[in-house]
Amino acid sequence: MEISLVILFFAIGLIMTVKGGDLFVDAAIWIAEKTGISSGIIGATIVSMATTLPEFFVSTVASNEGFSEMAIGNAIGSYICNIAFIIGICSLIRPIKIKDKFFGIKGIMMIGYLCIFFLFSKDGFITFKEGYLLVLLQIFFVFLNILEHRRESTYRSKNKGKYICKKDLIKNGVKFIVGILLIIYGAHILVDSGVEIAKALRIPKQVVSLTLLAIGTSIPEFVTSIVAILKGQQNISLGNILGANIINISIVVGISTLVSDKGLIVTGHTLFTDIPMAMLVSFLFVLVGLLNKKIGRLTGLILLGAYITYLFILF
Repeated sequence: MEISLVILFFAIGLIMTVKGGDLFVDAAIWIAEKTGISSGIIGATIVSMATTLPEFFVSTVASNEGFSEMAIGNAIGSYICNIAFIIGICSLIRPIKIKDKFFGIKGIMMIGYLCIFFLFSKDGFITFKEGYLLVLLQIFFVFLNILEHRRESTYRSKNKGKYICKKDLIKNGVKFIVGILLIIYGAHILVDSGVEIAKALRIPKQVVSLTLLAIGTSIPEFVTSIVAILKGQQNISLGNILGANIINISIVVGISTLVSDKGLIVTGHTLFTDIPMAMLVSFLFVLVGLLNKKIGRLTGLILLGAYITYLFILF
């Protein structure tokens, strides 16, 4: 395929994801307003599950075809990208105020799940049993969001009983579905065109999965988070990133293990470079958020700098 055609497809994929993100966030905001469920919970559940679909499909397909390094590289690469790149960019655009009372618990849970993944990976292999355990970790996250929703009974009762117009329901339902379809297919086009560029440049598969694939499959999170920040819905942005990272470790890696022939092989690069980087940016993100109640531009700059350094190490 000619490079000019690849660039054209890349541009089409980018336009699709940007427009899809705009529609998707509008629908998510409407759901939060009409149901009385906080935007933080919406971001951590509905939005994060939808935006993590590309990671899920890319990693499970790669694992099923015997490419363990690509399956894990995509999941961990996306984890790092979500915090260091996406939160970094978002906080540079506009400092992110943390209003979600459960931010600390979700942040610690995100780091805790990464630690569990590291413990499972120490022997260089993730077994089927460990894959099942990773999937089961998602239950605790779902339970936390149910608990959070119940504690917000005052806000919920204030919004409860609001009349939902059938026309608005259909309109936002279509926005939600069309938005996520545009995001997923747009990301798919971006990933495919990115891989074509990687092949032309002869970049190793693991590096491709940690960079082009990870960034490509994180575009839904990126677009959704940027749009949410610009619309003043910072809780959706935070919830989206926390939820997506928890899903990456529990569901994406877990299911990828279960669909593989013999479990997932974990390389030394993942153990000694990727996981430590994920730990570093996670601790910085959560610690600063808890202490300052916001992620300011300086923190964003540090996170972005860490990500650029990480990319230099990879290449």
